[in-house]
Amino acid sequence: MSILAGDPLTQLAFSVYENKGVFAVVLGSGLSRAAEIPTGWEITLDLIRRAALAQGIEDQTDWAAWYRKTAGEEPSYSRLLEELASSPEERRSILHSYIEPSDEDREAGRKIPTAAHNAIAELVRSGYIRVIVTTNFDRLMENALRERGIEPTIVSSVDALSGAEPITHSACYILKLHGDYKDARILNTEAELSGYPKQYDTLLDRIMDEHGLIVCGWSGEWDSALRAAFLRAPNRRYSVFWASRGNLGSGAQTIVDHRRARVIAINDADNFFRGLQQRVETLEQSKRQNPFSIELLVSSAKRFLAKPEYRIQMDELFAQEADRLLAQLGTSEFEIISQGDADAFRSHVRSYEAATEALTCMVGVLARWGDDTEFSLVLDIIQSLYTYAKRPGGGSVRLLNLRSYPAVLIFTAYGLGLTRATRWAMLHRMFNAKVDQQYGEPQRLIDVLFLNIWDGDENEAFKNIEGFEKRKTALSDHLLTIFLQWAKTFVGLTPNFELMFERFEILGSLANFEQYSKARVKETLQGDPRNGWEFMAFGRAAWDGKNRDKILSEMQTDPFKLELVRSGFAQGDPEFIDLFAQNFARVAARVRWQ
Repeated sequence: MSILAGDPLTQLAFSVYENKGVFAVVLGSGLSRAAEIPTGWEITLDLIRRAALAQGIEDQTDWAAWYRKTAGEEPSYSRLLEELASSPEERRSILHSYIEPSDEDREAGRKIPTAAHNAIAELVRSGYIRVIVTTNFDRLMENALRERGIEPTIVSSVDALSGAEPITHSACYILKLHGDYKDARILNTEAELSGYPKQYDTLLDRIMDEHGLIVCGWSGEWDSALRAAFLRAPNRRYSVFWASRGNLGSGAQTIVDHRRARVIAINDADNFFRGLQQRVETLEQSKRQNPFSIELLVSSAKRFLAKPEYRIQMDELFAQEADRLLAQLGTSEFEIISQGDADAFRSHVRSYEAATEALTCMVGVLARWGDDTEFSLVLDIIQSLYTYAKRPGGGSVRLLNLRSYPAVLIFTAYGLGLTRATRWAMLHRMFNAKVDQQYGEPQRLIDVLFLNIWDGDENEAFKNIEGFEKRKTALSDHLLTIFLQWAKTFVGLTPNFELMFERFEILGSLANFEQYSKARVKETLQGDPRNGWEFMAFGRAAWDGKNRDKILSEMQTDPFKLELVRSGFAQGDPEFIDLFAQNFARVAARVRWQ
């Protein structure tokens, strides 16, 4: 038996996840019912009630039965609207009161976006849904999107269609087949819905042909023009999923049979779309490369590194993995949206980490067991990732700055591997290696990819990560958490990984501090300890006094102090290390006060 047997929602989630941007949703009035916006049938009964009461008829317990007995026919939404209002403008005014929320409605949580609308908006923001077809007049879907900083392309009339952004260029395209309730050109009578304008039919045919479909809240009975669009679509390249409460009607069943759609029994639209969005998010969070594949790549790197005659194969291995990473970074998964809120930031962080993990661990192997000849390869990888990240682009500045996160991860892994191997001269060389800039002179790696001076952590962006909201050094703490797992592949057994991690960070701080002259530092340190210090990059050691004091003491004591100086640190001057330690202590005191 299949593990997904009896779980069509998870099957749908896999289809949506694996075919990002392919699926469109088709929404009917049932989706808005949870917002207490009445369906067409409910509006019909209420119009019967109001019209009858206005004529002096006593209130009835079953207005539908009363209408059948009085009029001799079934209640008809279309006929009632035609009788009560002779023009589209008058019909729009009648509908307005049923859809537009009053202050009382808003206070009570009525006629505002539901959990279903919000879940769909999240799928749009993540790039999984790009096209929404709806028979609803209301603006709940648009409002849910705008609350997330997404401005959709909205087509609610033929005029709007002619001037709209092409569907292929739109981040979110909403086709409101029946119009917008604030536009007098809404379609809501049977005659008006017997057929769509030719332009709509052409667009619908394209959507039906090029997209998978998720139908929810539409019975398949009302709106013969939409039903006809489903039935004339010959292509079944992508699946159709039909979410239904109870048994399908004949109209829906005809469509399901024709399109070979998969029917998903649901309790309501809220739980359906919320469940779908949560499953897709779970798949996204678990999308790291197959652990076996990562282990295989790391093992291959170790094997090729062990023998000089495999140097060509090793270079090819790293080049292939770097090319794979760059290709993945160019997919829609990493598109920059206009508003990078906390959820979008967290999602991008997870995506970058999942994509970069294998190459990061492979670079750590080079650092731990390399012989200095691998340095140019590592620098080429970092430069390629950094250059790609700095290409021109628009959207959220926070997410644009985050694009260099893969380079930060590679830089950190190489530094940790060198620290573990006590390759101090190569560590200092890495800190001072320069990367080209799009504008201006090349800059040292330590000045563009290290902790709080990296522009990806501007305004302490990593406090958006769950659990790190109140951390003083959220980026440093998050990197420690990541590398506690990843570094097992190249660090090996170490009695105190946290101490080693902070040693790497403090040595990075020293390299960054080397931008100042000894004379300037001396003069600055003569000032008031509360503000007499030079700015420098720092990580968690600024508040972790136990490790900080141990590492700084170690650095100020022979033979480690002399070893660092011979390796190029501290401008080759032992006294500079003492000045650095004094400056670091003052910075740490300031961090503790914050």
